[in-house]
Amino acid sequence: MDALSEILKALRLNSGIFLEAEFTAPWCIDSAPGKDDVRHILPSAEHVTLYHLLTEGACSARIPGATGAVALEAGDLIMFPHGDGHRIGSDLQLAPVAAETLVMPSPEGGLVRIKHGGGGARTRFVCGYLACDSRLCKPLLDALPRMLKVPMGQGPASAWIIDTLRRGAAETHAPRAGADAVLAKLSELLFVEAMRYYLDSLPDNERGWFAGLRDPQVSRALALMHANPGRAWTVDDLGRESGLSRSSLAERFAALIGEPPMQYLTRWRLALAARALKETREPMLRIAEQVGYESEAAFNRAFKREFGMPPATWRRHSNNIRTQE
Repeated sequence: MDALSEILKALRLNSGIFLEAEFTAPWCIDSAPGKDDVRHILPSAEHVTLYHLLTEGACSARIPGATGAVALEAGDLIMFPHGDGHRIGSDLQLAPVAAETLVMPSPEGGLVRIKHGGGGARTRFVCGYLACDSRLCKPLLDALPRMLKVPMGQGPASAWIIDTLRRGAAETHAPRAGADAVLAKLSELLFVEAMRYYLDSLPDNERGWFAGLRDPQVSRALALMHANPGRAWTVDDLGRESGLSRSSLAERFAALIGEPPMQYLTRWRLALAARALKETREPMLRIAEQVGYESEAAFNRAFKREFGMPPATWRRHSNNIRTQE
């Protein structure tokens, strides 16, 4: 049991590949990724992270406000966890073209495509997405940078993922049964590999959720809470099962994660409850019990503090939004 695996289970990521691009030098585009890019696939997506995986050639990428550009080559993954717009091209000093003006629907019904440039050196990449509940994603996404480069070619499991992804993208020219499901799973694997790379590359003095994963005791406490959020945890319990005293765990957890263990657990429980209210018809008391509350009244108070309205009101509001979509 590890905390990253436990939170990924809870996220229920929706993922896939939606675009294949081919550029020839010189070229430069501006991309403003967002939920509209995958609205036709996931109409109710709350948070969407887009990424590009280079399969051939080289280019550079930059986000607004950054001091410099990031150089990319075949095998590199570039991800924008917070949905930042970005500039990408063979020469970022060129006047950029808006990416959305270049998109062409696939005549075969597979991936949409872009083909653009001046006829020089070729660069190819595929674009994928990962969609999740914004509240459940928050601990993980808040700890990630605005732009994350991952040299996938360096990872032990990466070569076969990239090779299979290339084959899968090529297959969309004449789709076979199950192609979308294969690409979705590959997209999810890329995300997991990116998170593992980021975790392994953190500086020693880093703080945040991923830094907590590197600490054996804090990571153990996180894994316990995510694996069984409905248990009546106390800091004493978590400390005992993590191999630390109550005070030591509380101090180390707050120093790395940025809030006390019970506050973190409360936020996670209420995020799970919000999803259950939105997606199921479970009675209120049943949902409260599933996330660790012994009474509906206690659950109502905690939920209202976090979301500004009682759970019943939140459920009606959430269902109205889904109906409108």
